[in-house]
Amino acid sequence: MEQGVSGATAQTAVTGLASADALPTWVWLATIGAIAAIFVFDFFTHVRKPHEPSFKESAIWSTFYVAIALVFGVGVWYFWDREHGVEYFAGFITEKSLSVDNLFVFVIIMKSFQVPREYQQRALLVGIVMALVMRGIFIALGAAAIERFSWVFYLFGIFLIWTAWKLAAESLAHGAKSTDDAYEPNGIVKWFQGHLPTTDKFHGAAFSVVENGKRFFTPMAIVIVALGMTDLLFALDSIPAIYGLTDAPYIVFTANAFALLGLLQLYFLLGGLLDRLVYLGIGLSLILAFIGVKLIVHAVEANTLPFLNGGQPIAVPGWLHIDTTTSLGIIVGILAITTVASLLKSRSSAEPAKETR
Repeated sequence: MEQGVSGATAQTAVTGLASADALPTWVWLATIGAIAAIFVFDFFTHVRKPHEPSFKESAIWSTFYVAIALVFGVGVWYFWDREHGVEYFAGFITEKSLSVDNLFVFVIIMKSFQVPREYQQRALLVGIVMALVMRGIFIALGAAAIERFSWVFYLFGIFLIWTAWKLAAESLAHGAKSTDDAYEPNGIVKWFQGHLPTTDKFHGAAFSVVENGKRFFTPMAIVIVALGMTDLLFALDSIPAIYGLTDAPYIVFTANAFALLGLLQLYFLLGGLLDRLVYLGIGLSLILAFIGVKLIVHAVEANTLPFLNGGQPIAVPGWLHIDTTTSLGIIVGILAITTVASLLKSRSSAEPAKETR
């Protein structure tokens, strides 16, 4: 009887996450409305008039959007509680670092389609909005799955560890990512290219144009599809990763939203600096592996799989319990070390090149 109660308690602890962290509907609506308003603001202040942002402009607005994200986190900490505040900051930093990895592919896509610099902001913003909408759907599905099936944490954990191993193996075998790598369109982009009438030339920032009485999609439309689908693929590891840091769907959504806000400014700010982050892949693989282990530990403690310990929770050593505050410190530490190491490596590699000139 005690075992049954224990198992039921563990199951309730997992399946009750959504209700335990439930917020009033008006909070969700107000948050979504505010985020949508920021994207509209971004469009009218940066994208409506096509131009290539300067370094100063990109730096100012990147700082502005990061400041908004930090202020929001302080608000979560103050108006909700410390635990959710720490979860938000850990999730935001993780998602922001993963979004930097996305920028490599964004640059490659822009180069591949030869998108004029003055129109790249519009393509990025529309692609980011598409990605946020699709991530919202992923987050809702993930929350529903977690609420009904505690064993989903096993899948998330295993997937993250596999992704971490794959990322580390690619980084060690082929070296750091480069913005000069070739772009290979995925199946959806290839379908659009093969089945929709398209033009070979850009027509400003227009997504379609009428020629000889027939409507054609411009390369800009294909670029946006490519950007949106690419970010959706990246969400396959970023969404499970943040669920390893928090069980609150509201934190998962807002951390993702604020990580995507300002991404187009970050794109122009970093520019050629991306190629200097030679150890970013290694750092991200360590973070994903760390969170993957946390997820599996959580799944074991709330185990309901009948073929493991008779469907009862499994005790784990105390040292495997890593709280969110410690997790935040580990994530920040990994990012700091890999960033500094990357810059030192890039500097040492550049010095011999200067000497040979």
